[in-house]
This record gives sequence, C-alpha cells and structure tokens, in this order.
Amino acid sequence: MKDATYWANEVKEKRVSVDELLNETYKKALENNELNCFVDLDLDRIKDNLTRTDYNGAFYGVPFPLKNIGQQKKDWLNTSGSKLFLNNRSHLTDNYVSQIESAGFIPFGVTNAPEFGFKNVTDPECHGVTKNAWNKDYHAGGSSGGAASAVASGIVPIAGASDGGGSIRIPASFSGLLGLKPSRGVITTGPNEWRAWQGASVNFVLGVSVRDARSLLSILKPRQQVSPFLFPQENVHDTKHLKIAVCFDSPVGNQVSDEAKKAVKKAIRFFEKEGHTVTEINYPINGEQLIRSYYTMNGGETAAMMSSIENNLKRNLTMNDMELMTWTLYQYGQKLSASDYVQSFYPWDDSTKIMEELFTEYDVFLSPSATTTAPKITDDLQSGTIRKSMYAANELDKHELANLVYDMFDKSLQITPYTQLANLTGQPAINLPIYIADNGLPIGVQLMSAKGNEGLLLDIAERFELEEQFILPAYYR
Repeated sequence: MKDATYWANEVKEKRVSVDELLNETYKKALENNELNCFVDLDLDRIKDNLTRTDYNGAFYGVPFPLKNIGQQKKDWLNTSGSKLFLNNRSHLTDNYVSQIESAGFIPFGVTNAPEFGFKNVTDPECHGVTKNAWNKDYHAGGSSGGAASAVASGIVPIAGASDGGGSIRIPASFSGLLGLKPSRGVITTGPNEWRAWQGASVNFVLGVSVRDARSLLSILKPRQQVSPFLFPQENVHDTKHLKIAVCFDSPVGNQVSDEAKKAVKKAIRFFEKEGHTVTEINYPINGEQLIRSYYTMNGGETAAMMSSIENNLKRNLTMNDMELMTWTLYQYGQKLSASDYVQSFYPWDDSTKIMEELFTEYDVFLSPSATTTAPKITDDLQSGTIRKSMYAANELDKHELANLVYDMFDKSLQITPYTQLANLTGQPAINLPIYIADNGLPIGVQLMSAKGNEGLLLDIAERFELEEQFILPAYYR
C-alpha cells in the first residue's frame, strides 16, 4: 500500500528524491483543486522548510499537511477558519508540529477546517466548502475535512488532524479512512495550549494504514510533563478472545439508517468469525445530558477565547466578526457563570466511570461511526426559524440560549451522535472504513475502549486490514 511508510522507504532507498515527491504531491494538489482541501499551499515555503526537517527521521521526505486549527508552524498561515484571522501567521512552531518534523515529515501546506472547529462539516465562510473525494456533491466531514479530502483523493497518504468531538472519526467515516482518536494525554500538547477544550480535543492524524498510525502514536507521545493530563500507561491484551459490546441505537434517540446498521453487522460477522463474543447492549449513557454538558463547555471556552481576542484587538467583537454559529455560542458563553462551567464537567466524570466499568466486562464497545453517510453540500443543517433566533441570541437568557445551541446543532448531531462520548471520557476510539453504502459513499464503524487501549484498537484494526475488510478510497486499492 502506498501509505506514508511506503513513501518514506522509497525516499530512503533513493527510488524517489524528496524534491520529486514534493513536486508530484504539489501537482496532485493542483489537479484536485476543486476539492478545496488547502487554504495555504506555497511550494517555495515548503521547500524552504527542508533544512529544518530531521533527515534521520523515520518518515523523512513524506509530505504532511497541517490542519488550520491547533497545528502551528512558525510564519505559516493560521486562520482557524475565521475572517478575524485571514492574514494571521503563527508566531511559533508548536510541540505537535515540532515532533512531526523530528519524525522526518515535511509540513505541506495548511488544510481547510470550519470556523474554530465547531462543525462536523467543513464550510468556513472565509475559505469555502471542502468537497468529498468520493463524490464532490457531498461534504468531506469536519472539522478535519480538508485533511480527509487530501488523503482520500490520494494527494497525500497522511495528514494532520484533530478531534474534539469526532473531528477525526467523522471525516474518516465520510471519506473512507482510518481515524484514531487517542486517549486524553497520549499526544503531545503545548506550548500555548495545554488543555484544549479541557482535554476533550487531541491532535493526531488521518491516514490509510495501521502501521502509519502505530508509528505516529510512539512519535507523538509527550516529551514533557507540563500537560495537566498525564498519559495513561498502555495496556497489554490477549486479543485471541475478546468480548465485544455492541449498540446500534443513537444516543440521542434519532433514527439510524439501514446502511449504518449493515456496516456494524459486517463488523459483528468478522468478530464472530475470528472467535470473539459479541453482545448487544443498550446505549450506556444519557446522550442528551452529556451533549448538553459538552455544549456548555463549548460556550464557556468560546467566551474565554473571544475575550482574549478582544483584548488583543483592543475593541469589542460584533456579530459581523464571526459566523452565526460562533456568535450564538459566544452569547451563550457570556451568560454562563463559573459554577455553570464547572458543573458541566460532572456528566463527563459520571460517563467516564460508567464506561470504565463497562470496560471491566467488555474489551471493546462497537457502534456506528455515524447514522448516515456524508450529507450533501446542498443540505441545510439548520432551519430558517433557528437562524432567526440565532440572530437575536444576544437578547436571550441563559436557559433560552442553552436550548437554542442544542437546536442549532440538532440536525448535525443526528448524523454524528456517537463520537463525542470518547472525547468527554478521555478514552480512545477509532473509525474503521469497512462499508460502502448503496449511494457509493463510505460509512464506518467505531470501536471504543478503556484509557490506554490504543494498542488494542490498532491490533483489532490490523486484523480487519490484513483480512482485506478495509474499503479505502480508489487511489489506495
């Protein structure tokens, strides 16, 4: 397979030069320009960076796009999908990118993401919509949509991604990719963001092979103890006979498509053929309560972020400075008290306890990754009535805003209600690309396990991969 490991070996064996690989990757990016994967792609700047890349790194010479949120390279564009920062360039290289470079990867442009990463699709007003590589009429997913489209189209075999509520696993499901969200604390952070979304958000990658993901897990482990979230010790498992809990139902009670259920049933058949035990259970968490606590955190974090931006700009922000969804979250956050913010984490802790107890009985929790395939770009994920209320968000009280925020995300949440749980409990979860729906689009399944069990999830993924259960984008077949 032409994954990152393959290309690194091609460079090492001198079958292709770094310059040739960069030129070919740039050519493919231009050929796939209609996908709108990149918001910044300057080949001269990329090549200027070669002197700062570790020649001895395991992945030396492999192009590696950076996400436009939370992956900072000094002097490179960093807009966070917001018109407030259209011309903003990073003043430092963060620890994640530094370790990517130490692995030999060559930062290769900046990929598109929705404003501040709030959506499960990628359509920032300032950069436009990123399209699905399988079918350009559909979304690539979000918030790591640019990364997903760049990988799925074959421009690059791996790309920087991050996940604060499903932003790796959702585009992986929509785009037919392998997408791991590691445990809280497992991936390096800092130096300016040690606790992104209070540990719910983590950087990693979108890719196509287990061996790439396994290598990156080791490379991206923290090299310092400054982070408030100490990484858990990796657990050792006997994978010969696993106990798998499975649930088809949506945690927020909406309908799950037959295609999503068929994907899970395919996984069940494989598990049972491998000699594992699969038991169907009810969804273990109160999904609505948990997601409301997640939105409260989002509101509080948005208000804090906007306060910092106002201090830097030395002026008050208005609705015209940001997209309507961001404005609504900002208004909600301003009405929250410190007590509201602190109490929002109680359901996270309760859910963590429930899930860790579940993982004393079962090794893995299997579910769909999404209730459907990717939505069409023309689909309206809100309504005129809700948007009208959002324009008047500054006139609403805290409780009205709490309901408005839930309503404005509702259509999106009904598509992707499964992924947020792992972010809030801090546990690892992975999307496996094993099914194609009747409309020709991929839809994945999600496996979740106890903290520190990334190795177990990758071992399982490797069995699916070796037995040719993965259905990757056409470029990799």
